[in-house]
Amino acid sequence: MDELWLSYGIWIKTAGILCTGAGAAGIGISMGSRFRDRLKLLEELQRAVSLLKGEILYANEPLKEAFSHIGQRKDSPVGGFFLGIAERMETGEGGSFYDMWQSQVDGMERGLPLTEEDRRQLKTFGEDLGYLDHRMQERTIRLYQDQLENEIAYLREHLQEKNRLYTSLGIAAGLFLVIVMC
Repeated sequence: MDELWLSYGIWIKTAGILCTGAGAAGIGISMGSRFRDRLKLLEELQRAVSLLKGEILYANEPLKEAFSHIGQRKDSPVGGFFLGIAERMETGEGGSFYDMWQSQVDGMERGLPLTEEDRRQLKTFGEDLGYLDHRMQERTIRLYQDQLENEIAYLREHLQEKNRLYTSLGIAAGLFLVIVMC
C-alpha cells in the first residue's frame, strides 16, 4: 500500500512540475500576444481616425454624426468607443465634449491592450478635437495620426524581438520554477 501512495506522490509531483512549467511558458507567450494585440488595436484606431478626418473635412459632417458613422463601420472596441461618444453627444450626458470624451476613454475596458500613454494621447486628442474649427481639427487629427504612426512603426519594428523575449523569459521562468520545485 505504501508503494502505491509513493507512486501516486511521484505522479502528482511530476504533474505539478509540468503544469508549473507550462503555465510560466504560457504567461510569456500571452505577453507576446498582448504586444501583438496592441499593435492591431492601434492600427484599427489609426484607420478610424482617418475615417474621422474624411467625415469631418470632406463630408462636412458634425462630430456626432461622424462618430456615429465610424462606430457603425467598425466592429471592434474602437467602433464601440466612437458609438459611445455619439450616444453621449445625442443625450447630452456628461457636460462638455471633452468631459464626454474623457469619461469614454476612462470607461474603455481595462482588458484592452492599451498602455497608459496610449490612453493619455487619446484623451489629449479629444481635448483638442471638440472645440476647434475645421482647419484646427485637421491639424489635431494629423498630429494624432503622426503619434499613432510613430507608435505603430515602433511596435512593428520590435514585434518579433518582443515576442521572442517574452516567450524565452516565460520558458526560462518555467524551467527555473521546475528546478526549484525538484
